[in-house]
Amino acid sequence: MLTKEEKIQIIESHKKNLSYTRYNLEVSLLEENARTKVNQVAIDALQAQIQEIDEQNVVLDSEITSVRSATE
Repeated sequence: MLTKEEKIQIIESHKKNLSYTRYNLEVSLLEENARTKVNQVAIDALQAQIQEIDEQNVVLDSEITSVRSATE
């Protein structure tokens, strides 16, 4: 059985991976916006992925709160 601390550590690891992915998407968005001919479909897709990551982080934050308040 995992302890609260171990569970939180796993969730934090997922959050860190999401942060790396989000930053990568932000850089890709910068690159796309720097093109001479901007591809709006690509920009919209990148922005949608960034929004999805933000939503996933909210869920993970909620899970951390839940784990912290749970009894072992």
